Amino acid sequence: MRPSPSLSVALSPLAAVYGGAVRLRAALYRHHMLRSRRLDGAVISVGNLTVGGTGKTPMVLWLAERLLAEGLRPAILTRGYRGKANRNGGQATADEPALLQRRLAGRVPLGVGKDRYLSGQLLGRQGIQWFILDDGFQHLGLVRDADIVLVDAMDPFGGGRLLPAGRLREPRSALTRADAVVITRADHAPAVEAIIRRFTNAPIFYAHTELESIARVSGTAEELPSGKSPEIKFLAFCGIGNPAAFFYDLGRWGVSIVGESVFRDHHKYQASDLAKLERLASAAGAGAMVCTEKDEFNLPGRMETRLPVYACRIRLALLDGDGFWNTVLETVRRRRPVNHR
Repeated sequence: MRPSPSLSVALSPLAAVYGGAVRLRAALYRHHMLRSRRLDGAVISVGNLTVGGTGKTPMVLWLAERLLAEGLRPAILTRGYRGKANRNGGQATADEPALLQRRLAGRVPLGVGKDRYLSGQLLGRQGIQWFILDDGFQHLGLVRDADIVLVDAMDPFGGGRLLPAGRLREPRSALTRADAVVITRADHAPAVEAIIRRFTNAPIFYAHTELESIARVSGTAEELPSGKSPEIKFLAFCGIGNPAAFFYDLGRWGVSIVGESVFRDHHKYQASDLAKLERLASAAGAGAMVCTEKDEFNLPGRMETRLPVYACRIRLALLDGDGFWNTVLETVRRRRPVNHR
């Protein structure tokens, strides 16, 4: 979440220190004073400039599915959050890796851990030659062959301020490293494009998140029938980096929301949280509660609520998927002419 204007001003000196450290680190890598390590396979990085959701996880899923469709063997390298290191494709414990693991149904191994180079080496011994580096734009210690940067049209540059005064993880000038930029939650955003073009000539694409289903959080496969979600009033809640984007998407998908509640990113829900949410839902006249799929993995194992809880399953829809994919492949082949299989 973005700090209030007064807090943002108060935190500006810390943001200046943080910005200096970020610029110095990038310069040290650029001039090879800090070493980036290269995996044997091709590395496609998915990342952003801001803290919070821009659609990175749906993009990682899109790339994994596309690589599989091309007959290639991909793996995903992710740091995870509050999860144990797991570099060989075993059971994931953190929310985002667990989400990826479920959605890909074991077809793509995951390397989970801070040392993504080591994860990649171990997976490479299993014959993996394509790696998707999740949230990798700032992970400069690993050489990448294509750098994809996602920019949310609703809040493209985190208010223009670096952490902790704003939501920028790096200055906008870091876009010079991008090989492709994907603007999410828009079909056309000329003002955002104009800012991006100050720093890079990389191809720009557009994408939306689409609702696949609203599934009951109950250990069953129960889903709301198509077209039924507008008939139910929901209390929406989430513990993600950009909650406003989730609430905006719910409205765009036609889901009827009568109340909203926000928790910290990666929040681990307790029974007391659910009891409070249920009281808020009842007071607002909601007949059910709805969260993101990532939140689902942070809910208690036993769901003791009177009102049903649902989670949104989403996918990424690229406006020019083939053009985007060709850009990624051409970038990889230009840097790694070997035909990886």
